[in-house]
Amino acid sequence: MPEREFPLPRTPSEDFQALNRDLFRLWRIPFNNEIEPSKLLSALRERIKELNCLYGIARLAERHPDSIEDLLRDLVNFLPFSWQHPEITCARIVFKGETYKSKGFKVTKWRQSSRILVYNEPVGEVSIFYLEERPPADEGPFLNEERALLDELAERIGSTAMRISAELELQETNKQLTLERKALQEANAALRVVLGRFEEEKQGIYMNVQTNVDKILMPILHALALDLPQTQRNYIDMLRTNLEEIVSPFVSDLSRNYLSLTPTEVNICNMIRSGLQTKEIAQIRGVSVATINRHREHIRRKLKITNSDINLMTYLQSSMWDKD
Repeated sequence: MPEREFPLPRTPSEDFQALNRDLFRLWRIPFNNEIEPSKLLSALRERIKELNCLYGIARLAERHPDSIEDLLRDLVNFLPFSWQHPEITCARIVFKGETYKSKGFKVTKWRQSSRILVYNEPVGEVSIFYLEERPPADEGPFLNEERALLDELAERIGSTAMRISAELELQETNKQLTLERKALQEANAALRVVLGRFEEEKQGIYMNVQTNVDKILMPILHALALDLPQTQRNYIDMLRTNLEEIVSPFVSDLSRNYLSLTPTEVNICNMIRSGLQTKEIAQIRGVSVATINRHREHIRRKLKITNSDINLMTYLQSSMWDKD
C-alpha cells in the first residue's frame, strides 16, 4: 500500500488550525512569525539555548542518578546560560526547605518562577532573576518561550526527584531484605547446630535407656521368671518384649509403615513376634481363639503375605516387613 502524502501547510496559522486539539497542547513553545532575517536568527539562537538547557538537565540527571541535592547544585549554575541575557541572569531553586543559588545571586523585582510538584504536592520552586532592567517582553522582561522552558524545568525537577526517591527507597528495601536474609541464614545455621545437639542428646538418652534395660531390668525379670510358675511366665515374657520395644521400637515402626493396621492388630503382631501362640494370645486378651485367628488373617492380608508359606512370627521377627 503506498504511503499517503500530506501537503505542507502554507502558513503557520493554517498549520495550527489543522492540528488536533490534544496535539496542539503539546506545542509548549509559541510559534515565531518573524520573517526578518536578524530577528529570525536571534529567535533561532534562543531556541538552541532552550534545547541545550533541556539536554543539560538530562545529562545532569544521568551524572547524579542518586542525589537530587547534587543535581540541583549543578543545575542552578547552568540555568542562567539559557535565558536571553545570561550576563545579568541568576537562578535560585528551593526544594523541600533547601535553597540552591547560582553564583552572584541577588533577589530583584525582575523575576520569573515556577512551582515544583512531587506527587502533585508543591515542594518548592525554581526562579530566574535579572540583575538589571531590560525592555518589556511577554512576561515582564521575559519571553513566553522562557516561561514554557521554566515550567518544563520545574516539571522535570519534580519527576527526577520522584525517580531518585523511588530508586533510593528500592535500594533501601533491597538492603533490608539482604540483611534479613543474612539474619535468617544465621538463624538457620544456629538452629541446625541446636538440632544437631538435640539429636546427640537424644542418642545419649537412648543409649542410657538401653544400658539400664540391659543391665538392670532384664536381670531382674530373669530372676523373677525363675521363681514364677510356668503359667505366669508369659507375663514376664510380655514385659521383657515391651522393654525391648523401648530400645527397638517395633510397634511404632510397624504402625507407621502399615497405616491400615488397627491398634489391636499391631498389639497382636507384637505378641506373635514375641513367640506367643494363638491360644496364649487369646487368654491374655480374653477373647476366643477364633477371634485371634481372624485377626491373624487380617494381618497377613494387610502385610501382603496372604496365600504364601511365610510364617507370620518369622516374618515379623525379621526385617522383611520393614523393607516392604
